[in-house]
Amino acid sequence: MTTPSIDAHVRLDTHPAHSSAVTATLTGTRHDPARGLLTAHGFETLDDRTLVMARIDREEPYWAEKTAQALTGEGITTEITDRLREAIDEEWEWANYPMPWCTREEVREVSGEAQKLYDDIRRGRLLIHAHAEDSHAIVAVGTYLDSGKTVYLHGQNHLRQVADIFDSPAQALAFFERLHGDTMRPGPAPMTDTEREAAEARTSLGAPPGKPEPPVPAPKIVPLHATVPGDHDAILDEFLAAHDDWEKWRTWEDHTTVATHESLTLRILFDHEAGSGDPRWTIAAYESPVSERMWHMTLTRTVPAPVVKSLLDALGAGDAWETALGSPITDKQIAEATQPLTAAGWRSAVDGHSLRWNTQQGAVGVQFDTFAAHNPHSPHHTWTLWAGPDGNNPTWTIRASVYTPAGLLADLAEELAHGTGTRQTRSGQPRRVKHIAGSTPAAPPPPLSTRLRR
Repeated sequence: MTTPSIDAHVRLDTHPAHSSAVTATLTGTRHDPARGLLTAHGFETLDDRTLVMARIDREEPYWAEKTAQALTGEGITTEITDRLREAIDEEWEWANYPMPWCTREEVREVSGEAQKLYDDIRRGRLLIHAHAEDSHAIVAVGTYLDSGKTVYLHGQNHLRQVADIFDSPAQALAFFERLHGDTMRPGPAPMTDTEREAAEARTSLGAPPGKPEPPVPAPKIVPLHATVPGDHDAILDEFLAAHDDWEKWRTWEDHTTVATHESLTLRILFDHEAGSGDPRWTIAAYESPVSERMWHMTLTRTVPAPVVKSLLDALGAGDAWETALGSPITDKQIAEATQPLTAAGWRSAVDGHSLRWNTQQGAVGVQFDTFAAHNPHSPHHTWTLWAGPDGNNPTWTIRASVYTPAGLLADLAEELAHGTGTRQTRSGQPRRVKHIAGSTPAAPPPPLSTRLRR
């Protein structure tokens, strides 16, 4: 059943003067339903036809898209400007984040809880009794007026969280004074720069007077494995445009593209809608157009763009798929594939039936599965290249079968061992950037009850 349309139009756009804030402009005759939905999704009224969403977690573009989906579902015509769409699609992260094990969605959940605490404080629902400094972090104690629950808060902005809960304000204040008596001050802490900017965005579409533009630092040089994935669709298009001996085919599935070399012995399957852990790229080589597959390789959608380009460059060279099908893999081939890692000083180790190479920091590694190598029909991959917290929780992976050419693997190993790339940083203004910098936050504390009641 089609949702009937409502004579209301909402135009979502970036705030003209404030970082990541988003504006909503209303037109049409029925404002109330649209205004109510916008308010329910975090927008606040600026004037009769304008609302603003200004958060302290810099996630306004993400939540604006969710708002647009809700409005459309209720039959309200919604427009997202090109500037806002660019901000929605941009990938970024907080630098020096104290919980690096969190996924992007988990980081957003932490920030969302911090946003709720901020809103409760500024709207008077959460009354702050006192604040203090604790190892360069701000802590506070306050009581919810509606429920009577008293909480101990740690951190500021997108890292503020409830660290402990008390039965009464008196009990909380007694513990708080014992722990932070030297730096304890009454009432809430002064507004942070982030909170001040959000407040200004909610009250005006103009720039605050006399505020200089923040400097934009140069891109940060990082190891190649830590660069961003980039636009894999565009990388495929660029590769095909530069190599006329390859031809692209769109399959009967709209989300899949197949690219084939003119020899019909090398093929790329690209899944435009691959999930986070599923292969986006599958590369396969054949002895002849009608033979069985000699070797194959898969890449997840989060593999950094320079790594993908390096692999495609090797494929475009014309001889990347030469191998000896059926021949047992030799120690010489393993040494050739991993020589760049050894030369770069990577650590090597034996783990069960696997050989492993990784950096001293452990943030990137290569694994060779000896069991899979001697069982070509095994479902396990022989080679795995990965980056992330560890091999069991990778940010991205490349997996390859036993007969993958050692020279091709050595090219990838060389990139991982010595390659570098850039990530853009912008201190204090993290909208629409690749890597978000800020002051180094303190790590989340253990529960207060653990620290005080030992």
